[in-house]
Amino acid sequence: MRTPLTIGEFSRITHLSIKMLRRFHESGLLEPAEVDPHTGYRYYTVDQVPTAQVIRRFRDLDMPVADLAEVLATEDTQVRARMISAHIDRLEAHLDRTRSAVTALRTFLSPAPASVELTVRTAPALTVGAVRGTVDGSEVLRWYSDAMSELRRALLAQNLAPTGPPGGLYDNELFTEDRGEALVYVPVSGLAPTGRARQRVLPAVDLAVTVHAGPHDDIDLTYGTLGSWVSAHALAIAGPVRETYLVGPVDTPDSSRWRTEIGWPIFRTSGDPERA
Repeated sequence: MRTPLTIGEFSRITHLSIKMLRRFHESGLLEPAEVDPHTGYRYYTVDQVPTAQVIRRFRDLDMPVADLAEVLATEDTQVRARMISAHIDRLEAHLDRTRSAVTALRTFLSPAPASVELTVRTAPALTVGAVRGTVDGSEVLRWYSDAMSELRRALLAQNLAPTGPPGGLYDNELFTEDRGEALVYVPVSGLAPTGRARQRVLPAVDLAVTVHAGPHDDIDLTYGTLGSWVSAHALAIAGPVRETYLVGPVDTPDSSRWRTEIGWPIFRTSGDPERA
């Protein structure tokens, strides 16, 4: 019979603190092999060391206790692999958000931020194939990707070619309430209804326009510059912001070459300059 390990001994072997082992016991993640009914002392066995090491690794990676309990409880290796893979995907998404935040913060550290060129112009009415929907702010990128893929499939099936770069219209509520209407489009004529894809005509609109260079990690800074100019000139009107993807992922995997035109709807007077 193997000699049981005190909680202190087990702590030294696994490099898990006594406080952490007590917490794992209370949460049901790692129950001691024995608990003395009189003293309440916890005792473990060497057979529990591998489980403790697994728990430690996943907790170091911030896996929620409930998810970790499921991983430990399942005996199906495929189910376990899927659960671990899903957590890895969440970690990678978190890393991407962290990198984006760091990139944006480094921009603020620049002693002389790059100037942004602004123009004012009238965008003519435009016939497009479009997908429209109500979207949560956190789901915009996924929704955009799915909607644009559906549009491209519809054009391919009907042997139609785009007549210009794709774009999107985003209602104010998507920014202010984190949920609102979004519409992605491809300029094209003659599109028959397919799935969510419909032919629409975007009305003519006056816009204050600038171009964001590079990936969208810090596109909010370009939005800030453009929106500040519009606000300072008291020209803003209600209406969706228009993005036009002049160069994007479909054109090149090099995100430094991406170019996104941002158009802010304005009330234009005859005295407004063409270039701000």
